Amino acid sequence: MADEQEIMCKLESIKEIRNKTLQMEKIKARLKAEFEALESEERHLKEYKQEMDLLLQEKMAHVEELRLIHADINVMENTIKQSENDLNKLLESTRRLHEEYKPLKEHVDALRMTLGLQRLPDLCEEEEKLSLEPAYHAISKSTGMPPSAPCAKPKAVLGTPRSPRGSRMNEKQKSCCPPL
Repeated sequence: MADEQEIMCKLESIKEIRNKTLQMEKIKARLKAEFEALESEERHLKEYKQEMDLLLQEKMAHVEELRLIHADINVMENTIKQSENDLNKLLESTRRLHEEYKPLKEHVDALRMTLGLQRLPDLCEEEEKLSLEPAYHAISKSTGMPPSAPCAKPKAVLGTPRSPRGSRMNEKQKSCCPPL
């Protein structure tokens, strides 16, 4: 009977070993699966971080590109402003020269008429380049201002212009060259 009990104890121990070994194999299989999942997730995380780095580099390249575009826009705005200022100065200078020219021409025409000579042709009859109208249109387009704006076109003189002698200028001369 002692042998039988001893055998029964050994069988019980073997049964328990078997159960515990099966339980251990199940846990081992789960552990192996978890470890593989862990490695896979680490690889994915590494790939995600690399992709994030690439996206950040691309973003910075676009930010730099936008910065350069803004710098170019600022340069162009300054260039346009400078060009508009230069054009306005040239227009003012041209207007002043025209104002000097008009009385001299009227005086020369009056002297020529006293001698029986024909009047000299007006500027707009001689060359189209001496008309300021194209410059007014260029200013009005670039600045968005109407051609009659004070900075773009000198004021027109109201009334009928007079020659140095005080006589009224003829209508043909007024219609040919618009006042500046």
